[in-house]
Amino acid sequence: MMKPINDRVVVKPAAADEKTTGGIIIPDTAKEKPQKGEVIAVGPGKDGNTMTVKAGDTILYGKYAGQEISWEGTEYLIMREDDILVILG
Repeated sequence: MMKPINDRVVVKPAAADEKTTGGIIIPDTAKEKPQKGEVIAVGPGKDGNTMTVKAGDTILYGKYAGQEISWEGTEYLIMREDDILVILG
């Protein structure tokens, strides 16, 4: 398991949409990277500040947020908590 440090968060991005709402299939080259994902792991915080997000939260993040990594065959993003825009529902 990955254990982030300081104010870092490990996120598993949501899958890109395969079809439009009208039913048109989107080719791989035209798919947009999702800006939504599930928090997998959370660091302890930095400079005495506790983390707002927790593992299991669904979040929205900035378009260019985070560092992409592949670990044990799965794609993840590692980002700072500041890159998270909102916690959903």
